[in-house]
Amino acid sequence: MKKVFAFALVAGMAALVACGPSAAEKEAAEKAKQDSIAASEQARMDSIAAAEAAAAATVDTAAAAAPAAEAAPAHH
Repeated sequence: MKKVFAFALVAGMAALVACGPSAAEKEAAEKAKQDSIAASEQARMDSIAAAEAAAAATVDTAAAAAPAAEAAPAHH
């Protein structure tokens, strides 16, 4: 009976260990997570750069319009 119990215990432990993800699967999941973080950060930086470019274009347009408005004669 002890041999049967020991065999069942060893078989149960082997089955438990075999159910988990392999090292390669864990590494692939971590790489996918890091790639996702990097892509998200790149998208955030691109968005910030686009917003700054739009703000700079607005300022440049306003600055270019100001001298033209001052040079135009006033109609009262």
